[in-house]
Amino acid sequence: MATRQRTATHGDPIRFVLDGEIRSVDGVAPTRTVLNFLREDLGRTGTKEGCAEGDCGACTVVLGELAGNDVRFRAVNACIQFLPTLDGKELITVESLKGEDGALHPVQRALVDCHASQCGFCTPGFVMSLFALYKTQHDPSRSQIADALAGNLCRCTGYRPIVDAGKKMYEYGAERQDRHQHWMNCSFSSANDRELNQSEREMIERLRAIRRSKTLFVRHGGSTFYAPLTLKELADLRLAHPDARILAGGTDVALWVTKQHKDLPVVIYVGDVAELKAIDRTDAGIDIGAGASLTDAYDALVSTHPELSELYRCFASPPIRNAGTLGGNIANGSPIGDSMPVLMVLGTRLLLRKGRRARELGLDEFYVGYQKTALEPGEFVERIRVPRRDPLSLLRTYKISKRFDQDISAACGAFCITLQKGKVAEARIAFGGMAATPKRAAATENALVGRDWSEASVKAAMAALDKDFAPITDMRASAGYRCSVARNLLYKCYLETCGQKAPTQVVEFAM
Repeated sequence: MATRQRTATHGDPIRFVLDGEIRSVDGVAPTRTVLNFLREDLGRTGTKEGCAEGDCGACTVVLGELAGNDVRFRAVNACIQFLPTLDGKELITVESLKGEDGALHPVQRALVDCHASQCGFCTPGFVMSLFALYKTQHDPSRSQIADALAGNLCRCTGYRPIVDAGKKMYEYGAERQDRHQHWMNCSFSSANDRELNQSEREMIERLRAIRRSKTLFVRHGGSTFYAPLTLKELADLRLAHPDARILAGGTDVALWVTKQHKDLPVVIYVGDVAELKAIDRTDAGIDIGAGASLTDAYDALVSTHPELSELYRCFASPPIRNAGTLGGNIANGSPIGDSMPVLMVLGTRLLLRKGRRARELGLDEFYVGYQKTALEPGEFVERIRVPRRDPLSLLRTYKISKRFDQDISAACGAFCITLQKGKVAEARIAFGGMAATPKRAAATENALVGRDWSEASVKAAMAALDKDFAPITDMRASAGYRCSVARNLLYKCYLETCGQKAPTQVVEFAM
């Protein structure tokens, strides 16, 4: 497709790399999904539509992005990625994996030889998730392979042969790399343990060639899409378009288009603002840009707070975490967001920006009602500031859902208890799924402070939770179940932090 100059009708062309060629696309709706573009415009039907909401993984593709002097590969869901977000990136689909000699990629060959496909509908998505793993980890464990596939659903195989293929693909990769030096076939764990081959250097040069130096502007019909490159450009655009929809990873906003068929007249995409992706570790704590992916943000948090590792593993799926952002998760204001309770108990503060003006606000003050925040018109979340934790504090988080992988919480609880000489000096407790917003449990905290960290004190505080929350019954859980599980989670926190095992039986209510 020929490149066109910016015009009042279409704005700028969207430029990305596909199969080693630079593609230039214009005249398309800014909210057209990558999935529909691949299937309907390019006829690349290997990428499937299963759910159109990022749950099943049949549409998984891999994006390659410049990361310093190397390329970062990550799996994402094509069904909830808008086409302009491809600008400046490499798009890799299942059709891209064919070798120069027409042979199967090691990932594909392993799936065939391990009999890991039956009806085949989900197979391309599994191929791409495994390909992303192949490009980023050298010798993953079985558990790591399973985690990498958490965003892919299969109704036929029972998953075992697919996981087997995840181990086998490295054997085939070693064989193929001996014969072919094609960048698709080289597996590695980081940029530091290998030398770039010629194909990889050429890929990097192509990505550099299409790197923009100004805000991307796309217009089609009644829709306009902006993708600023700097924080100042973003702040100016936000002031000029206070009613515009801010787009980060699209893991929620895209569903408004694919499921609710909403029109989004003006979209401001923050995924290309470098300042918003920065994560800084300081003496004061961790300072996370609102545009940092959930993958990167949680990697930073878990490195400092290893107690969050299980919450991280059961938070959505790798493709969702790769696309979604911590700032988007917070600004979305969902009452069941899993990030907010633990960030609240850690004392997180938000840096909010409106034009040149910046202000800080505690996360526990940010939510003013159901899906309503304290953001003013023209204001946005710039950074998430997680302070250094008191070394004497005890941190626990628990997510309650019907399945471990990729499920929405019925309730999510976080507890940060600071002890001095056996007494509770400070208690910070927060829950998601228990109210119209993620919320601190003030009455419960007050019931603990100044008392012994003992079973008697904790059981008294458990009763105070009824003053803090009056949950509803919905499709995920009954009100009674939520109240019971909240009390039990506080008790579980006590038992774990006293060196005892969690109880084998708790009071149960039907969900």
